[in-house]
Amino acid sequence: MTSAEEEILTEDVQRDIALDDTMKARLLQETDAIIARYFEMEDPRGSPRGRGTAYRRRREGCPALWHLGRLDRAEDGTLTIVDYKTGGLPNRNYDSQTFANAELYAALCEAQLGERPTKIRLMYVAHGQSIERPVSEVVVNARAQAAAGAWSRITRYYNDGDFPATPSTNACRFCAFKDLCRSNGVAVPDAKS
Repeated sequence: MTSAEEEILTEDVQRDIALDDTMKARLLQETDAIIARYFEMEDPRGSPRGRGTAYRRRREGCPALWHLGRLDRAEDGTLTIVDYKTGGLPNRNYDSQTFANAELYAALCEAQLGERPTKIRLMYVAHGQSIERPVSEVVVNARAQAAAGAWSRITRYYNDGDFPATPSTNACRFCAFKDLCRSNGVAVPDAKS
């Protein structure tokens, strides 16, 4: 077992996820494949790159602690947010959802650093593909306002002592309390369906 395996796959973790030898072999094989694809996508020995970092910042009154995968500065001085993804490739018809978190990162970057990144690159390392999108002032401001609106509602609900349910097909399918509120929520198929 390598030191990384020992650090991450502790006995507690292995027990919690019921990791048997077959599952562990598959996990390590998939991890090796993802790492190999990453090195096919870009050479880390190449031009100087940014690095991942954590930021804490308020924007539009909304506090945020966020971790940025990577922030690259190009030779022309522009910034690119690079976010690594291990999941499936997105349907490009839904780019507004695909880039939503990274666009919020752009708003926070602008608040923290005083400059807005010009591009977002999502690297789907499991598939060896990247997708990019330019950063738009309108979209960045909309993401910041949406986050501020959500924070305002959370604060109001907390002060009122009442957190009303806001069911939606996307949110409800992952909720641990579906069985308790299904009568008022959105009908969500079981994970097996």
